[in-house]
Amino acid sequence: MAQTKVLLDTNSYLRLAFNLHPLLFVPFGDEAYTLYVHPDLRAECDREPRLRNKFDWVRLPKFEENRKRPLQLSNAQKKAIAENFDFMWGHVAAEGLSPSPVDTRILATALELEIHVVTDDRGMIDLAKEYGVPTWTTLELMKQMFDADHLSIEKVRMLVAQWIYDEDLPARELRTPYRDFFGEDPPTGFA
Repeated sequence: MAQTKVLLDTNSYLRLAFNLHPLLFVPFGDEAYTLYVHPDLRAECDREPRLRNKFDWVRLPKFEENRKRPLQLSNAQKKAIAENFDFMWGHVAAEGLSPSPVDTRILATALELEIHVVTDDRGMIDLAKEYGVPTWTTLELMKQMFDADHLSIEKVRMLVAQWIYDEDLPARELRTPYRDFFGEDPPTGFA
């Protein structure tokens, strides 16, 4: 069965990969959803001091190894992604929007490949809507994984508890969707 590729943004990757290893390239569900990260993830983690210090595990060999398989892109796709990026970045800059160049590159890639992006970044979600790029939040991805028996409720609770411990909760209100998705109250301390 052909994969249905899904592209994670940096924050969603960081919220999941440490506790769900291997996170990438493991198809799940009837659609064979398969998670990828953009090649700029490592550079973003190296450049951002907060990410470099808080998520130093990203450099461990097992996580480096899991990120080695890039999205396979034809030359025509690479050209279209570059054009998408130029157009989208011009819009971001002109409107003073919040997505970074890496965020915009992720959306430009997803636009060309017609794939979902997983992000909790409100600015990315808003930009994705403008260009018709489908998105899931990290919690929505976890619901997809849970429904496919790829993620147990115990792992869901553990991941959320880790977010609370790391003080890395997604910015949006999550109590209601957590209850809707998983049929129980979220762990204590959840927004």
